[in-house]
Amino acid sequence: MIYLDYAANTPVSQEVLEVFQEVSTTYIANPNSSHQLGREAKARLDLSTAEIAKRLGVKENEIIYTSGASEANNLAVKGIAETYKRHGKHMITTYLEHSSVTGALTALQHRGYEVDFVDILDNGLVDLVHLKELLREDTILVSIGYVDSELGIKQPIDQIGEMLSHYPHCFFHVDATQAIGKIPLSLEYIDLMVFSPHKFYGLNGSGVLIKKESLLLEPLIHGGKSTTIFRSGTPMLALAAATEKALALAVSSQKTNDEKVRMFNKKLRETFKCYPKVTINSTEESVPYILNVSVVGIKSMVFQEELEKYEVYISTKSACCPVNTVSKAVYALTKDKKRALSTLRISLSHLTTEKELDDFLRCFEKCYKKLVK
Repeated sequence: MIYLDYAANTPVSQEVLEVFQEVSTTYIANPNSSHQLGREAKARLDLSTAEIAKRLGVKENEIIYTSGASEANNLAVKGIAETYKRHGKHMITTYLEHSSVTGALTALQHRGYEVDFVDILDNGLVDLVHLKELLREDTILVSIGYVDSELGIKQPIDQIGEMLSHYPHCFFHVDATQAIGKIPLSLEYIDLMVFSPHKFYGLNGSGVLIKKESLLLEPLIHGGKSTTIFRSGTPMLALAAATEKALALAVSSQKTNDEKVRMFNKKLRETFKCYPKVTINSTEESVPYILNVSVVGIKSMVFQEELEKYEVYISTKSACCPVNTVSKAVYALTKDKKRALSTLRISLSHLTTEKELDDFLRCFEKCYKKLVK
């Protein structure tokens, strides 16, 4: 079995799993309970929150635990829209965003909000000139991912944020789900940042929204205070502790992992250049963890299913996208529908081995010869 779909989900680290189990069995009380066991659980939760905050360079009260990045993105986008609508109902995003962002924005459009999509350049970066043209006095949110999930393009977040800093009623939301543990992050200009630990060997069912202390948000989930007034529900102590551990491991091994994955990415790129019908969609601005290619003339699902016969598992697009549809990200970049219908996303990990890569390329060769006429 060859797994090359790490951008969709990563296997949980044994160390993370051990922390989850230890905290789950040691602390049985609700961290919001007023008795001693509750206070002990609350102290352990506060410890994890403090460590996450320290590692990311934010304040502890700026951390909101959620059920995942999708909920966190929805809370950020819809929460800003509802709270600050007195300043305007205009928002800006890109066609590279995850469906939990574009879906939330579409829902707001049905409620009278206006959404513009900023152009991207040939290298995949946001067109800053066009962004400047789109910005208005009634723009209240710009949502742009740090690294997109299909092409792996890293955006100039500081440049974008500096531009937005001149608009006092415009907030900057960044989905960093594909960035954590892969690249150094700068949060200087970011008002709201989202990530989920299942992308860096943590557990599914948990996510984090970093929200600047001065911002208010209309909650999606109403109820008790929990760890914050912005998201109700029993505090997720064991998941918070597991997130803390996953984050620590990801950041500490970031440089070493990058060197290994960069070498693998280079090998794939050089090999794919030998195939006349293979076009590399990821650009020089893409992180090495994601390589998106098109096998022109062959629908994505057809090639994926052929690879699966050899127990090779890759994605065609983001796992949240409908099957047999164009890749919006690739189409936005290339303006080529045929390429956008034949995309394959290979996502790498430090767990990937040289043998796995060689075996994958041999299987790819067999599938290519069978399908491409």
